Amino acid sequence: MSTRETVGFMAMKGAGYYSKATTGARDVINEAVPLIIGAVDRMKLKDDATSFRSADIGCADGGTSIGMWGQVLGHIRKAVPSRPIEMVYCDLPRNDFSQVFRNIHGLTDVKSYYGEIPDVYPFASGTSFHQAIFPPASLNLAFSATASHYISKVPCNISNHVHMVGASGAERAAYEEIGRVEWDRLLALRARELVPGGRLCYLNFGIDSQGRYLGSTGGVSMFDTYDKLWRGLVDDKIITEAEYAATNFPQVYRTADQFTAPLRDTSSGAYKAGLRLEHVEERHLVCPYAKAFAEHGDAARFAREYIPTLRSWSEPTFASGLSSDRPPEQRAEILDEYFGRYEKFVAADPKGHGMDYIHVHLICVKE
Repeated sequence: MSTRETVGFMAMKGAGYYSKATTGARDVINEAVPLIIGAVDRMKLKDDATSFRSADIGCADGGTSIGMWGQVLGHIRKAVPSRPIEMVYCDLPRNDFSQVFRNIHGLTDVKSYYGEIPDVYPFASGTSFHQAIFPPASLNLAFSATASHYISKVPCNISNHVHMVGASGAERAAYEEIGRVEWDRLLALRARELVPGGRLCYLNFGIDSQGRYLGSTGGVSMFDTYDKLWRGLVDDKIITEAEYAATNFPQVYRTADQFTAPLRDTSSGAYKAGLRLEHVEERHLVCPYAKAFAEHGDAARFAREYIPTLRSWSEPTFASGLSSDRPPEQRAEILDEYFGRYEKFVAADPKGHGMDYIHVHLICVKE
């Protein structure tokens, strides 16, 4: 399998690292609880003893969403006490699913809903969300947060950057086109899987009406910093030009119009599959580490606490750019050096750094 295919290398950092470091993602999810419960209420569920299947698609280790699911599943249990609930955690094959189940079953310090809500049955799927995950008309509630920006493979190398937000011309167009095609297909797949009246609740990284996106909301651009420091490793002959060129985030950030286009286009796969838009909105959440820094003022502490949240999800992309000829210990040393440089860079001049979250929230219904 080509390493250019996302499924071949992508996984959030395991062993509990991801949810411990990525508190902003947890905050985004928790603040969306009323939106998700509202979608559940509009299902007008019948208490008919049939199974209710919900899915957390792109779950990582399950820790960032566990509080939300506790509230949502508790709400469902009260509404339909006779219906057993299947809770399916979905991510790529390299995901740390053992950590998912340790979190769910209360074997970590993460507070779990399991055992608190009766008749809930957790499962997992290691199938990419770019493929069919469930049989047709078998899914009641599809949820995904901070995941749908991942594409199945990068269409080309970006000549002067590591992310499509820094690309231009034909390279930017190539990413936007694969993003358009795969987003329509992703929605069509979920529509096929949803029962009539089922809901899709997606909290998507995106580009808002002011042109802002993750880590670029008026201060220091996170992705530009990623690129600058990775290029610095080339300058210092730690990595090669070829390795720099091979480092491309398999991501596409979309605007609200791009997110909703397949839901308005009667010829799209998603629309033909019966998926309809119920709600769309943009949200901005301030980086929790930058917010804390504004209170404590300790630059070294800010850098020390901030960098792990960047590393928790970006490390696989940088690792994938490194030559497979390098031994594992050398690859690990390079990654430690890289993120160590990022920490020193922030500590030396923390002003403007932070990973503010820009999301486009979608609620869709299957007709």
